[in-house]
Amino acid sequence: MGQFSWFTQDTNHRIVNGENYKVVMTDDKGNKYVEQYYEGYGEFGGKDYYELLAEMNGLGSDRDKGIELAFENSPNGRNPNIKHPSITENGEYFGGKAPESDPDQGFPDIDEDEEWEDEE
Repeated sequence: MGQFSWFTQDTNHRIVNGENYKVVMTDDKGNKYVEQYYEGYGEFGGKDYYELLAEMNGLGSDRDKGIELAFENSPNGRNPNIKHPSITENGEYFGGKAPESDPDQGFPDIDEDEEWEDEE
C-alpha cells in the first residue's frame, strides 16, 4: 500500500498523517465516510478512496483499477474525465471534481535544523 494524501476541497487544509482532524469523504450518492485520524493510506471511515472511485465509475470495488483510472493521462491523479469522491471538512460533494493531491503525501513537515540535529 502506498501513501496518499490530499487537501480538503472546502478549506484547503493539508491532511497530515497521524493528525487528529476530522475529514469527510463523500461519493456521488451522498454516502459519507468520516475519518478523525488519517493514517495515510487513502482510507476514510473504513472506505478506500480509490476503491470508491472505481465504484463511482462502474468498475466494482477494484482499488487497483481505481488508481489506474485516476492517474490515466494525469500524473497527479486528477483525471478530469471521471468522477472522484470529494474530501472535505463539511461533507459537501464537489460534483466529481478531484481533490488536490498533497505533494508531500501527508508526511509532517520536518524542520531541516531538527533533521540535522537528529543525525549528529
